[in-house]
Amino acid sequence: MDGPGNRLVLFLQGCNFACLSCHNPHTMTVCNHCGVCVPACPQGALRLVDGKVSHDGQLCDDCDKCLDACPINSNPKVVEMSVGDVLALLKKNKPFLTGITVSGGEATTQLKFIKALFFVIKQSESLKDLTCLIDSNGYLPEHAWLDLLPVTDGVMLDIKAFDTSLHEALTGRPNARTLASARLLHAHGKLEELRFLLVPGKTDRPEEIRSLLQFTKELSADLPLRLNAFQHHGVRGEALEWPVMTEVSVEAIAALLRMGGLNHVTTPAVYL
Repeated sequence: MDGPGNRLVLFLQGCNFACLSCHNPHTMTVCNHCGVCVPACPQGALRLVDGKVSHDGQLCDDCDKCLDACPINSNPKVVEMSVGDVLALLKKNKPFLTGITVSGGEATTQLKFIKALFFVIKQSESLKDLTCLIDSNGYLPEHAWLDLLPVTDGVMLDIKAFDTSLHEALTGRPNARTLASARLLHAHGKLEELRFLLVPGKTDRPEEIRSLLQFTKELSADLPLRLNAFQHHGVRGEALEWPVMTEVSVEAIAALLRMGGLNHVTTPAVYL
């Protein structure tokens, strides 16, 4: 899911989508230090210090009640890291790694950090063999991609829906920029993988599958396509009332896509 080989994965905070089906909604926004989460912590691991929420990892038992209490879908347990901090972590674990993947949330909302990190990795004699990948919703505009791609080895791009109205209903945003990003990344040889979340009654509709097949084939029949299955793990709100995507249904759609000419369709290894 995070790219080939053994990878260090950084989940960055903040997202420019508000997906109803998000399985880690606590990454959507950056903490505003309102303090609502502090009394919700049964272990006393959270305190307000000089107007900011402070987290004590030694007291925390990861019950995640603070995440449930947060009114803005944030996380008071995040850790701030500099480029130097990440480099130190990479060097410490280098014998076991083939690369680094930045994810989220939406990683490209922290564009300057990613560019600086990847640039230093590519300049480092001890780290430059590591591949640098991004897991993205594709909402980054073209000029920003062009600035980032010289230090990026590949992007794993999520397409949430092809029908514009459906995409906007599911994410809060239109999909034109995401589709344009997929085309741009493929043209530059940097589209590592397309990903598509199957949601029963929504993105598993025949018209959506036809659009997925056509769009992918227009790029390349050999482009890796990963089908993900909507489940209830981590989701909140109305999506908890949606049915989950079954293995039988996913495999049937995968078979249709393969018969349609796609050569590299991957389905989930685990359904939770």
